[in-house]
Amino acid sequence: MDFARARTEMIREQLILRGINDERVLEAMNRIPREKFVPPDYRAYAYDDAPQHIGEAQTISQPYIVALMTQSLKLKGDETVLEVGTGSGYQTAILAALANQVYSIERHQALADSAREVLDELEITNVEVMVGDGSLGWSVRAPFDSIIVTAAAPAMPMPLIDQLTESGRIVIPIGAHSDQMLEVWERRGAWHIEKICAVRFVPLIGECGWK
Repeated sequence: MDFARARTEMIREQLILRGINDERVLEAMNRIPREKFVPPDYRAYAYDDAPQHIGEAQTISQPYIVALMTQSLKLKGDETVLEVGTGSGYQTAILAALANQVYSIERHQALADSAREVLDELEITNVEVMVGDGSLGWSVRAPFDSIIVTAAAPAMPMPLIDQLTESGRIVIPIGAHSDQMLEVWERRGAWHIEKICAVRFVPLIGECGWK
């Protein structure tokens, strides 16, 4: 399969035509080989407009959702970012291309190990992955300029709020098990909350997520 061509078509048809216009996000997604983060049996579908299974009852989000969440962070390049839910490591790699440092938490050891392996293969060095409860954040690495949560929480986990800088942003799906709303929380003195679109993510399991 011609993955480079599939990547170019993904950028044009799935992202640009749907309003993804951050040139840095588009460039990163055109450069990072998504097929590397998909299990071998699913690589032919890596650039489909759909999520793909990656094991442990988890998925890699469809390209548009990855782009939308990343664009919503408004990264400039000097940020320290926390990712809750490493999964395959694809979103992690995109963040690493756009920020100074990325810290990522994964609940499943097998997924964390697999993600580390691919990130190392691609020589992505500004990422640290930890196995743990992502709903509690990563206090020893805080504060974070941006936080992205790639699993659905029933409500905003308070530890993430506490670990955000004074002008930081959080992108997170919040809602029920079956469907959620993608929200962007930003400190502007008081909190400004923007509801982006309806989404469906796997649940955020943890002390401050789903039990």
